Amino acid sequence: MSLPEARTTPRSSRSAVGLALAASLVLISACTVRPLYSDGPASAGVEAGTATQLASINIKPVNTRYGQEVRNQLIFLFNGGAGQQASAPYTMELSVSELTESALLAPVTAEDDEPTAGTVTLTGTYVITENRTGKRIAAGRRNVSASYDRPRQEFANMRAQRDASNRAARELAELLRLAIAQDMSKG
Repeated sequence: MSLPEARTTPRSSRSAVGLALAASLVLISACTVRPLYSDGPASAGVEAGTATQLASINIKPVNTRYGQEVRNQLIFLFNGGAGQQASAPYTMELSVSELTESALLAPVTAEDDEPTAGTVTLTGTYVITENRTGKRIAAGRRNVSASYDRPRQEFANMRAQRDASNRAARELAELLRLAIAQDMSKG
């Protein structure tokens, strides 16, 4: 005994395709996703581009070498290689602290010159205020670690630490840019 064959009519398959097409159009029209750094046109309630907002932030000077590295990288990232605006609507207070630690202490003898490991941790704290009203727009804190080898030679050790600090500063600037872009796109 066999099962009866299902009857399919062209009308029922066309209506199923039409229904699937209508459902997919409804799903697509409900999508409100836009790229974080887009400068696309503004739509209802959405400001015109986070990249433009990032370019409208002036960063106050920082008094440490590694803090200045982070600041310079942020200015470059915010403005696409151009400098800061003469008068921007937002001002950012940036504070960067550095912590250098020995991650591994290996015994070193006169015969083998094995380096030990170190870690540089940079912590960046920011507060963005609107110049016109003095209102605090965004605030946050991020940290980045970079490891390096610590050889016994003094100059090589200092240079390795500075290189690790520079790497951490670049990475911290990238993290801060992303965090600030998220804060500005919300607000």
